[in-house]
Amino acid sequence: MQRPTLPPDITVLERGWLSSNNILIGGRESAALIDSGYGAHAQQTLLLVQAALNGRPLDLLLNTHLHSDHCGGNAALQNTYPELMTLIPPGLSQHVRDWDPQALTYAPTGQTCPQFAFDALLLPGTDIRLGDTLWQIHAAPGHDPHSVILFEPASRVLVSADALWERGFGVVFPELEGVDAFDAVGDTLDLIESLAPAMVIPGHGPAFASVGKSLASARARLDSFVTHPEKHISYAAKVLLKFKLLEVQSLDLPTFIAWARATPYFLLIYKRHFSALDFAQWVEHLIGDLIRSGAATRDGVMLRNA
Repeated sequence: MQRPTLPPDITVLERGWLSSNNILIGGRESAALIDSGYGAHAQQTLLLVQAALNGRPLDLLLNTHLHSDHCGGNAALQNTYPELMTLIPPGLSQHVRDWDPQALTYAPTGQTCPQFAFDALLLPGTDIRLGDTLWQIHAAPGHDPHSVILFEPASRVLVSADALWERGFGVVFPELEGVDAFDAVGDTLDLIESLAPAMVIPGHGPAFASVGKSLASARARLDSFVTHPEKHISYAAKVLLKFKLLEVQSLDLPTFIAWARATPYFLLIYKRHFSALDFAQWVEHLIGDLIRSGAATRDGVMLRNA
């Protein structure tokens, strides 16, 4: 499949699924980075950014939202570039200022994020200069209630974070807590359609130009979740398990089950939707689904990422 040609001032450091993509936007006088990946990959992120900058300083760091896979490299970048200005969406800014891993969802998801600071806010409805161009900041709730997306109207490039992937969108985390958010996902998809982007740089996966096809796929997925919300719940649980496997690469089954039992989001999902089942058997069933889909392998009690 032929991939779109991005403007020459945009470099996409395409990562896997443990770390989000890092989008570098250069200009005559400044360079900006959108999202910094997961904490366990922070040194890799730093090396990739330094290589792409080729000796130039990094001036701005933006986070589309504050999930650990999008801001885990913030601290390493801030330590390397003392003059770096960091901007985040406003919704959780007080929790970053106070550094509350519970409110920031790192503790509930069983994930980690090195502590970082911020200098200013990405305010929806305003513009920000990245490199030599002005980008629009738009609120994009759904996957995360505080997420933003960024749109450059001249080139019609959209940085969609986890609001739209080439095939789907990210877990709708508010729904796991009993907060209705599927409508917000639909509204954000409508917003993206109204912007009419020529190409999209998603939070994960390659940039793509088949925006209409991707929107149709995302809406079909959303309709499926609205009609059968249990599908979304099971999908979310498997995503959390897969993320852990991506982080550790291999783990014995008893330790994996113990980690799941100690992870508040897992207990929340289990108690709200699957409490009639034995916890360990439920987790093993989810692991079985990952294995059948090719996302994991099992050798005796050892589980491995695939």
